[in-house]
Amino acid sequence: MSDPKAEGILLVDKEKGRTAFFLVKVLRKKSGIQKIGHAGILDPFATGVMVMLIGRPYTKISDRFLNDGKEYIATVRLGEGTDTFDCEGQITQRNGRIPTLLEIESVISEFQGEIEQIPPMFSAKKIGGQKLYLLARKGIEIERKPVKIKLETKILDYSYPNLKIKVACSKGTYIRSIANDIGIKLGTFGHLIALERTQSGPFQLKDCIDAKSLADPSFSYIPYLRKSV
Repeated sequence: MSDPKAEGILLVDKEKGRTAFFLVKVLRKKSGIQKIGHAGILDPFATGVMVMLIGRPYTKISDRFLNDGKEYIATVRLGEGTDTFDCEGQITQRNGRIPTLLEIESVISEFQGEIEQIPPMFSAKKIGGQKLYLLARKGIEIERKPVKIKLETKILDYSYPNLKIKVACSKGTYIRSIANDIGIKLGTFGHLIALERTQSGPFQLKDCIDAKSLADPSFSYIPYLRKSV
C-alpha cells in the first residue's frame, strides 16, 4: 500500500538529454510507488514542464491533463532540413537562401488560429495500430490525414540561421512540423534545434522543480506535491 502523502502531481523541469521514462524510473525508486505517469512526453533534446502523476488516483485522471493546451519556446534552424524535422535526425536538405524578417513575419502570420497539420512520420502517433516512428525507421512512409489544431505564434528573435518563436497550441500539435513547414514556406528548409515547454495547462515552468534535484538522495519531493490543480 503506497503512502498517500507521497502521491500527487509533481511539476518537473526536464533537463536536456533525458527521457520522460527516465523521470518515471527515478520517481519510482524515490517514492516506492510503481503507478507513475505523466501528462505528455517531451523528446530527449527538449526541456521544460513535465507534469508527473504519482499514484493511481492521479494516473487515473491523466486524460484530464493530456487534453490541456501547451506553450513552447522553439528555435528553428533555417537552411537545413532533417528526416525527423528536428536536431536528432540526419540532415537531408540544404538551401543557402536567407529570408528577410519581413518574409518571416508574413509566413508566421499563417500559423495563427485554427489550421490543419499533417502529423510527422517520426512521431508516436498510431495509424492502423502501428506507431509512425517505427515505420519511419524502416524507411516506410504512409499517408497521414491532416489534423485541426489551434495556434498562436510569435517571433521572439531572428538572427539567421536561427529563428526563435513562442507557440501556444492545442493538444496534438507537433512543433517540429511547424519548424519544417516554416522553412518550406520561406523557400528554404528548417528544423527544430531547441524546444522548451514553458506551460502545460495551468502549470508553468516557474512552478517546476529542477529534475537534477531528484538525483540527490537527501532531496524530498513531497513538499512540492500538488493534490489538485
